[in-house]
Amino acid sequence: MDIKKQKLTPQQALLKLAGYCAYQERCHEEVREKLSELGVYGDEAEFIIYELIQQNYLNEERFAKAFAGGKFRVKKWGKNKIRMELKQKKVSDYCIQQGLKEIDNEAYYDTLNELGKDKFNSVKDNNPLVKANKTASYLIGKGYETDLVWDVINEIKKG
Repeated sequence: MDIKKQKLTPQQALLKLAGYCAYQERCHEEVREKLSELGVYGDEAEFIIYELIQQNYLNEERFAKAFAGGKFRVKKWGKNKIRMELKQKKVSDYCIQQGLKEIDNEAYYDTLNELGKDKFNSVKDNNPLVKANKTASYLIGKGYETDLVWDVINEIKKG
């Protein structure tokens, strides 16, 4: 049995997307993808995005701030990884910069230090160079800046 999807009117799509954006912060790209899933394209989709922005359901700077702050606090991601993820979501460079400003520098360094110590101590190898390299790979993979990573590892090695 083939059931055809009914095409949404622009007003129905706007209401549906308003709920989608109210539930959680979204970027423009996520909204465009949702609209295409609903079969809304082109000028109609752009009009709905415009309306969502006008009604303050959609705000990319607010999204970038929430995303950056959340990924740092919850997943302990570094700025490089957060920046990459936001770029993949086609967030503007300005909004990415604003989002990264949400991360307190002291908290950032403390988190990096804590992650570094935990990883360094958990590496099951007696060679300090192996421990340092595995720790560095892990922290760089989490998106922390290479120079900061090595500063932290050198501090850890001093004891």
